[in-house]
Amino acid sequence: MLHVHAFTDDCLGELDAVGVAQSIAAGEISPTEAAKAALARIDVVEPTLGAVAYDDRERALARAATGDFGGAFAGVPSLIKNNTQFEGIPTLYGSAAPAVVPAAANEPVADELVATGLNILGATTMPAFGLTATTEFADRAPTRNPWNTDFSSGASSGGAAALVASGAVPIAHGNDGGGSIRIPAAACGLVGLKPTRGRVAQSAQMKGMPIDLVSNGVLTRTVRDTAHYFADLERQRRVDSLPPIGLVEGPGTKRLRVAMLNAPLTGRLLDADTSRALDATVELLESLGHRVTTIPMPIDRAYINQFTDYWALMAFGIERLGAQSIGKGFDRSKVDPFTKGLSSRFMKRFYRLPSSIMGLKRANKAFHAIFDNFDVVLSPTLAHAVPEIGHLDPSGDFDEIFARLIDYVAFTPANNTSGGPAITVPLGQGSNGVPVGIHFSSGLGDERTLLELAFELEAAKPFARIQD
Repeated sequence: MLHVHAFTDDCLGELDAVGVAQSIAAGEISPTEAAKAALARIDVVEPTLGAVAYDDRERALARAATGDFGGAFAGVPSLIKNNTQFEGIPTLYGSAAPAVVPAAANEPVADELVATGLNILGATTMPAFGLTATTEFADRAPTRNPWNTDFSSGASSGGAAALVASGAVPIAHGNDGGGSIRIPAAACGLVGLKPTRGRVAQSAQMKGMPIDLVSNGVLTRTVRDTAHYFADLERQRRVDSLPPIGLVEGPGTKRLRVAMLNAPLTGRLLDADTSRALDATVELLESLGHRVTTIPMPIDRAYINQFTDYWALMAFGIERLGAQSIGKGFDRSKVDPFTKGLSSRFMKRFYRLPSSIMGLKRANKAFHAIFDNFDVVLSPTLAHAVPEIGHLDPSGDFDEIFARLIDYVAFTPANNTSGGPAITVPLGQGSNGVPVGIHFSSGLGDERTLLELAFELEAAKPFARIQD
């Protein structure tokens, strides 16, 4: 087992993103010093972790030298996930199939990100097209978990999670179409909030889709960084159809009615590490005065095929229509085996898609109905402990890998189809030394409750950090 981290006695120290921004604002450090320190840290961990898809340090240093930043994180070093168009960086989606052409302009998500003041040092790794839950590849080395490099960093925002958890940067961009912020955050011991659909700008790849699964956000080491990020987005872009979050700065006073889901849709039992972390969380919540009630899963097993039919549609659109969906110069011959397998699955079941979409919408109503009687829903983030690298190998037998994937990510997708917010917080640790994430969902537009609860849990059980 190898721990990898870059925490050291430089100008970043152990500061979170808010702390770095405060130091810059006070004139204690400059944006250039912050960027150079982060780049030096990346250089320490990158040879082992493999988390950087594109190094854009020269432009980042030039940007830092101007000092021309606004927003809550003015001058704080960060990275963007490599499925989001950022001017000057090729958007490669974790695959060799797209053409290596720098993006001509930012997409709206990237504009929102940089308007918070973050200085983008480059792009982070992700598995091919974000279609699986581990940042592993058929044609290159994997991105490794800094807590234990034999294990997966999660996905699809796996590079972002590895860099933040290792201390290379305090905050990084991610997006979530079935758990892709929350899964790697859980695997790497971070805070990961998937916001309500429509809270942030729509991802370019979701335009025209019948259900928009993808929400953008950040991965952080502290709740306050996540809270400040979404407060600053709200400063830029008020969404009148949703209640405001505001700047959440600590625990709420309301004692919550918590519904617990402890049985995955797959019918499998939780493993010992996950079960132990969930039980400890229940005990902690009740000690804080919250009421926890175990409830059955409100959606039935048909949801699994309904979600995967829709998920396979995206793979089909990439593999067969990549020149239109990804961009000119797309080389279909370089599409990875897992994407091809998922696309082939869609072809075998394409006639089911209309009924699957209707089924997802029925399931969404059932999931939202929980919040008529409860304030939040508690579950594990993942249905079992983080696996070793190779368990979800994208070049392995498709049927076997697909079945393993369904077992692993049984809890997170419901929030993507329903559009509601959800957060993972690092409240447990497995026998393998890798964190165990605990997951909370709330009703549409109620990110504030999730952040207040996360603040309370962080204070009651401070989150672990990688130690030598």
